Amino acid sequence: METIAIQVDEAIAKAYRAADPAEQLKIQQLLNRWLKQTMQRRPLDTIIQDLQTQAQANGLTQDILNDILDDE
Repeated sequence: METIAIQVDEAIAKAYRAADPAEQLKIQQLLNRWLKQTMQRRPLDTIIQDLQTQAQANGLTQDILNDILDDE
């Protein structure tokens, strides 16, 4: 794996830094999968469905996602 820098909103950066290492790893894995799928130029609906399935398999519940989104 390689490290890249991506600019995000200040609130997102703050929430990510405040997350425990296990949550940070889940976020990294989710973003890595999303970027791979996006680069393959698949239809967005298919990408979203796949990401939802993978996120749920990795323990990202709708409640956790809502908490992350509410922090904005």
